[in-house]
Order: sequence, then structure tokens, then C-alpha cells
Amino acid sequence: MKSAAELERENKTLRDRLSRLCEASRNINESLEFEAVLQGVVDSGRSLTDAMYGLITLLDDAGRVRDCLTSGMTEEETKHLWTVPEGERLFKYFGNIQEPLRLRDFHSHTRALGLPEFTPPAPTSPKLTYLAAPIRHHGESVGTFFVSEKQGGREFTAEDEETLVMFASQAALVIANARRFLDEKRARADLEALINTSPVGVVVFDAKTGKPVSINREATRIVAGLRIHDCNPEDLLDVMSIRRADGRELSLQKLPIAEALSAGETIRAEEVVIKVPDGRMVTALINATPIRSGEGDVESFVVTLQDMSHLEELERLRAEFLAMVSHELRAPLAAIRGSAATGLGDASTLGTAEIVQLFRIVINQSDHMDGLINDLLDVARIATGTFQINPESTEVIGIVDQARNMLLSGGIKNDIHLELAPGLPAVMADRRRIVQVLDNLLSNASRNSHEATPIRVTVVQEGAHVVFSVSDKGRGVPAEHLPQLFRKFPRLVGDKRAGDDTGAGWGLAICKGIVEAHGGRVRAESDGVGKGARFTFTIPIAEEAECVPVVTPPDRQQRNRQEPTPILVVDDDPQILRIVREALSNEGYVPFVTGDPEEVPTLMEMHRPHLVLLDLVLPGTDGVEVMRKILENADVPVIFISAYGHEEAIARAFDEGADDYVVKPFSAKELAARIRAALRKRTAPDRTEPSKPFALGDLNIDYAGRRVTVAGRLIRTTDIEYRLMVEFSVNAGKTLTYRHLLKTVWRTWIYDDTRSLRSTVKNLRRKLRDDANNPIYIFNEPRVGYRLGMAE
Repeated sequence: MKSAAELERENKTLRDRLSRLCEASRNINESLEFEAVLQGVVDSGRSLTDAMYGLITLLDDAGRVRDCLTSGMTEEETKHLWTVPEGERLFKYFGNIQEPLRLRDFHSHTRALGLPEFTPPAPTSPKLTYLAAPIRHHGESVGTFFVSEKQGGREFTAEDEETLVMFASQAALVIANARRFLDEKRARADLEALINTSPVGVVVFDAKTGKPVSINREATRIVAGLRIHDCNPEDLLDVMSIRRADGRELSLQKLPIAEALSAGETIRAEEVVIKVPDGRMVTALINATPIRSGEGDVESFVVTLQDMSHLEELERLRAEFLAMVSHELRAPLAAIRGSAATGLGDASTLGTAEIVQLFRIVINQSDHMDGLINDLLDVARIATGTFQINPESTEVIGIVDQARNMLLSGGIKNDIHLELAPGLPAVMADRRRIVQVLDNLLSNASRNSHEATPIRVTVVQEGAHVVFSVSDKGRGVPAEHLPQLFRKFPRLVGDKRAGDDTGAGWGLAICKGIVEAHGGRVRAESDGVGKGARFTFTIPIAEEAECVPVVTPPDRQQRNRQEPTPILVVDDDPQILRIVREALSNEGYVPFVTGDPEEVPTLMEMHRPHLVLLDLVLPGTDGVEVMRKILENADVPVIFISAYGHEEAIARAFDEGADDYVVKPFSAKELAARIRAALRKRTAPDRTEPSKPFALGDLNIDYAGRRVTVAGRLIRTTDIEYRLMVEFSVNAGKTLTYRHLLKTVWRTWIYDDTRSLRSTVKNLRRKLRDDANNPIYIFNEPRVGYRLGMAE
């Protein structure tokens, strides 16, 4: 039987343990921040057991370590703990224990189990005392508590084990709450980020106070123009008023917003005007939804706003367009009516010459009206995709002469300088339409130039296209207006560029539609105001004019041999598949279509197409990835057909190996011309490579083996990188311009975009270990091109 003193000591020990356990529990419940809770738990567990080191690991749903934290270790010791080779097996074993584990000699225990030897980061005794307890929540293991090295070199006791188990059970609940709080915090942050980046304004009001609880970025932007000095958006609520669609005006000065919200009215897609006392206003489309409690009381109010400024701008543009068309048609109509009235009223007093002149006015103004109406119809057809051309083989000189003569007959005084490269091939063009394009560009240059300055027309051949350029030394175009020039009616958006004082403003939009219908491209360039402008467009060469072997046109293929050209079309839009299939069939090709990218390998193997038309965005995959797989097994041209016309998407497609990129919507003629150009390009013979290897210092190119090495080290190059190295080597010592490299290596006529070239050179330099600041092999000639060093 125990004495009273012994019982008193035991009671005191139990009270002390209980007090320490309660204190530790209070400490870990003081915060819900996950990392703070976790650190408090591991620190408290180490303190309760008088251990020198503590470690806690938490598992994810798959049983892998998700979170871990140490106590009593330095940063170097913690790093050592996780980087030792034997650590993974040990943690896997000890991290899955189901019962507490107390060891007086950790190393003897691991050796008996056949586990690897483990050297702790800072051992204080050769035996390494050790205690571990599982952390359970609702009967499921969520992690493990580890402590080691009891203070004073003592062993862990059964009381220590009991204390750690009890503390682990309390810590499990605290950790679960902290993790739930962390997950909710992250979800709230994600929701706030989503709302804040939404293109729709969102405001959440407290229904009782009328104060905004949350205002996202778009809502702030919408009301930014109403703010007074540096006031916050919330301050506007005290001064603004709202005019609703039915004409009622709600003044928030007289009717507090809390009172207005308490009514709980739901509003759906109502156009309102928000005003401030000085007259500034903004129009917005709003939706308002009350959020009610379980008892039916309105607790909060969610209001969404959509800026209507762009729709108002569209309405203004539409009104200005109608006014402009009315003005353009009224002028010739007034001249016709005036001439007719003069002839009828004073017929007896007019001479023959005067009557003839009146008739000439009527005819000329009627022709002018007819031209305006035809232009309007052209704009409408281009916009709806129904614009049609009738291309045929046409001599370039005839097009240029006709356009120049039309302009000169109109009475302009500018000199027109023609610079036509010798030996220009015929182009595949609708002569009347291309003359219309040149006439538009020449007239535009004349309007924007002083009559004493010349207009230069340059025509050269570049690859499978003939490039026309019209340059002037006139008023030029500001850089910010260049992207707007080919839009319909550019002057309606406030563009005061030169030339808007004459014409209806749709000439350049028609030029763009005509050129693209031919399968070409058009662009504008200017160095700025007062520095002139240059307009350039391309037209495909007629097949019979090619100087190199060409693909036989589809109709001739079918007559000469029973092997029509198969083309694979991959697009998940059934309407596009139908349109493309019909267009290809009309051109004599044999289309095979699919909307499932998984079928592509089978169709490639079965039909062996000569060309692939590919959408950029496909179900479950990326069009570029589909192209990579195609090009791994077949050498066929790939043309992308996509609604994405962003420069980044186009550049990425070309960088990955695409032959062309067509932006939806497109015309059937444009698509056919681009297909012919891609097939011709693939049949053109490559440059004949030298028979002897090339050497420049440690750099060696073995043409026969298609190998590039540096000091015997094989350089793995892509096809485009190898072709670029070959072009550099056969022209070693010569500076090759960007245009030359894009034409010969990339085989493209888009010469104003050098991003793919620069990226390829950068990759080559990295592989060759050639410092761009101190090059050995590839030298840069700023704003000109590149050159390879001269071989000795």
C-alpha cells in the first residue's frame, strides 16, 4: 500500500501533466492560420515530452506526405533530414504506424527490421531515443508525430507516450479546423480573383447599412469617370442618382440606399443612367439580386453592371454612317436634279452646247452614284463572305498601266514613277478588281501628297507571289492609326488621318477584301506624320508562269491521270467542314474530313493526303500538337484554318512548322490559292548542298549525314535549325538579310515578322554555346541580318 507522501507526489505529477496539456491545448487553439497552428503543435508536443527534436508529417488523400514541419532543428539539419538517401524508406515505414511507438534505441530497432541505417543531423547519443504517435481524425490517420532525444539523455516513459497520444488526438481536431480554414481562405481568394478579373462589374451591398461590401475592378472602372477628385467609389453613393428605364429617377441623397435595398426588388437586364450633380453620367446595364436569410429577410444585395459605352459608340457610328451615306448620295443627286430642272425650265433659251453639258453632268453624276452604290454592295459582300472574284492569268504590266492611266485621266498632277522588276510572271487575278485596288491606293496617295511630290509604284516577285507597293511622301499616318486603316469607315472612330476629307471611308476596307479574296495579304506602313506612307499587297503567281516545277492544277490532274490530290480537313465545326469540302471538291481536290482528332493517324495512313487543313482549337487537344504528330510521320504541308487571328497564335503555328495560316471567315478562292501556293512550295527543289563538309574552328557540318558538331559534340537540331545552318555555311562570310533568310529557309512571303527567325538563331546560339555578345560563329548585323564567320 502506497504511503500518503507517495500518493501526494503522484497526484502532483498528474496535476502537472494535466496543466501542461491544457496549456498546450490553449496555445494551439489561439490561431486558425495553418502554418502557425502546425508550428504550435510540433513545438508543444516537443515541450510536453521534454524532447530535443520534434517533427510532424500530415498526409494527403493518397497517403503521401503533404505537409511537414520540424522543431528544435536548424535549417541545415532540416535539409539534411529530407535529403539523406535512406530517409524515404524510413518515413514510409514510421509514417504509417497505427499505434504509438517508443524506442530506447532507434538504430537497433531499424536494423532488426532490415531498414537502412539513418544518421541523424545532430546526434547527442549513440542510441537515439525515439517516440512516435499517429494523428487520427474521425478514425482516419492524417499524419504522425515524432519526437526524439529526451533532455538529459533520459529515455521516454510510458507517461510521455500517454501524453503525446492525448495531445495528438486534440491536435488532430485543431489541425483539421485550420486546414478547413485554409481551404476556405484559398477558395475565397480564388472567387475574389475571378470576380475581380471579370469583364462585368460586380458590387455587393450590405442590405442593412447600404454600404458596399465588395467592389470589383470593372465596377470601379465603370464609375471612374464620375469620381470627384480623389474620392473613393463608395463615396459616390452619397451624391449620385439613378435614372431607370421607365424614367423614374432615384436620388440616393433623398432615399438612402439601405432603404432602397430593403425592398428586395429583383432587376433583370435594365438599362440605367448613373449621374452625379455636375452632369457627368454613365449608362450601364444592371442586374440586381437580393440574397435572403432563412427567415426571408434581405441580408445582402448583388448588383452587376455592364458598361454600355461601346454600344452607344456603335449606335453613334451607325448614325454617322447613315448620315455619311446620305451626304455622299445627296451631292450627285442634287447635281442631277439641278441639271434636269435647268433643262426643263429654260429649254427654249439654252443652246445645244449647254444642253449637252447638262446631259454630261447627269451622266457623270449618275456614274458617280452607281460607283458609290457598288462600293456599298462590295462592303456588304465582303462582310458577309459572299464577295466573289473571277481570277485568270493576267500580265502585271497591263494591270499597272491601266490603273495609272485611270488616275492620270482623272486630272491628278503627281508624277507616277514605276519600278517593275524584270521578268515578272503573270498573276492569277481578277484584272478589274486588282486595277480597282491600285486605283484606290494611287488616289489615296495623291490625296495625301503635295502635287509636286512623286508617287512610286514598285512591283517585284517574292516566292509564289508578286508584291505591289504604292509609296508617297505625303502627310503620313500616326502609328496608333495604322491598325485601323483597313477597317470599314475608319474616319467614324475619330481618325483624322490624311485623306479622310475625300471619299466615303471604305476604300481601304474594299482593297483588303479584294486582295484577301485572291489569297493575298495587304499591309500599311508609315514612319509617322509628315513622313509619307507605303501600302503593299500580294497576289499569287499564275501556275503556268512558275520558273520551277509546279503542281499541276486539279482540273489538268484529272484529265492527265486518275490520281486527284487528296486533302485531309480536321475541324470540329460541321458547317466549316461542309464549306471546305464543297470548296475543295469544286477545285478538283478529293477532301477527307473529320471532326475527331483521334481519327487523324488512321486517315493519314489510309488516304496519304498531299496537304492537311487543320483547326487550331480541337476537342480535347491543341491543333499544334496534332500537327506535330502528323509531321513526325509524314512530310506534308499543313495550313491552319482558325478564328484566332492574334499574332501570337499565328507566330506559334509558323514556328512549329505550319506552311500557312488562314483566319476565318475566308473565301473559297482565297483558300484554293493558298493550297496551290503551299503545294507549289513543297515541290520546289531545295538548294543543292555541297558535297564536302564545312568547318569553322570547332564547328563542323556534315551535309551527307545531316550532322552538326562542335568539338566532336553532336548538336541536335530541328529541321528548320539545320536548314538555317546550311544557308549560313554556303554563304559563310556574307551578311544574309532577314528577308533572304525568311524567303529561302522559311519559304514565306511574310517578311515583316522576324520573330521566328530571331528565336531560331537564339536557340542555335545556345546549342552551339555561342555568346551573342562575343560571338564565334553567328554574327548579328543590326537591322540587316546575320552572317556566319568565314571558314579558314
